[in-house]
Amino acid sequence: MVKISVLNLAPLRQNDSAKDAIDAMVRLAKYAESIGIQRYWIAEHHNMKNLASSATSLLIQHVLSQTTKLHVGSGGVMLPNHAPYVVAEQYGTLATIYPNRVELGIGRAPGTDMQTARALRRTTGANANFKAELDELRSYFDGTNEINAYPAKGIDVPFYILGSSTDSAYLAAELGLAYAFASHFAPRLLEMAVAIYRQNFKPSKYLKKPYVIVGANVVVADTNEEAVSLATTQTQFFLNVVTNTQQNLQPPLKDNNEVFDTYLYKATKAPHFGPVNFADTALMDQEKMAVMSMMACSFIGSKQDVQEQLQEFRSKIEFDELMVQSFIYDEQKQLKSYKYIKQIVDEMK
Repeated sequence: MVKISVLNLAPLRQNDSAKDAIDAMVRLAKYAESIGIQRYWIAEHHNMKNLASSATSLLIQHVLSQTTKLHVGSGGVMLPNHAPYVVAEQYGTLATIYPNRVELGIGRAPGTDMQTARALRRTTGANANFKAELDELRSYFDGTNEINAYPAKGIDVPFYILGSSTDSAYLAAELGLAYAFASHFAPRLLEMAVAIYRQNFKPSKYLKKPYVIVGANVVVADTNEEAVSLATTQTQFFLNVVTNTQQNLQPPLKDNNEVFDTYLYKATKAPHFGPVNFADTALMDQEKMAVMSMMACSFIGSKQDVQEQLQEFRSKIEFDELMVQSFIYDEQKQLKSYKYIKQIVDEMK
């Protein structure tokens, strides 16, 4: 049976402050818990004025304190930005305060541009050995390192490998860990990566069989027309990524044609978003193509239409969990969309 979970970047809506975005993040977490969603992850992004998800561990603690049973984790900890020892201390502390509710999604990308990456850890992380840092991080929880990271030592915090490439698929399979693919904005290698992960998976003491989480953008409304309109906020967000504009979430327009017809900004330099570096992508006068490529893993429409879209998607990709990102401007309509997608997934055989 497919599960549903939530990914939140803590975006600022138009005229919002960071505090407003964080408050909305908590409201969504409480609502997710109330409708039976079990997992809620918070992203890590830096030097982006339209996202409040820079101090991820602090946001996780805040959400944990405002909920009672929701599993809250990192989507993810970008390991090149952090000393593994500090990550172990932080998440070991969280798991001590909130036992059996803390999760560690771990990625190899900086989640920002290289200049900011240097400011974070005085390095770009380009020469970092991701597997070695993962092993080091695990050793602090397992208590096998000669240095102890209290209170993490002896605490079981589940690890999830995040990725958008085949490299991450091989690594997750080798380590016998669950695999979360960033198809909500980097879907190009999804099918190949999932196949590689499943074919090469080695059972471990942490996980006996493969477990795939697929990121997706979801907008469900009462009618297709309404959903198409609501989804234009998402289109504007990704257009901001491509043009490096960093506007707050904008109110919806009629459809994507109106978005591209009226958008004033153009791509002038290659942006960086999560694990995707656009340095080798021709963006000038191709903003629409880049945006539509990023949004390819999106399910938009009425409940019936989204159910059909998901069934077709599931026939191509074998996944265990759909992690939903939903850039809907109207908060009440965003909550309704999550209710609808939860109902849809619960009805899937």
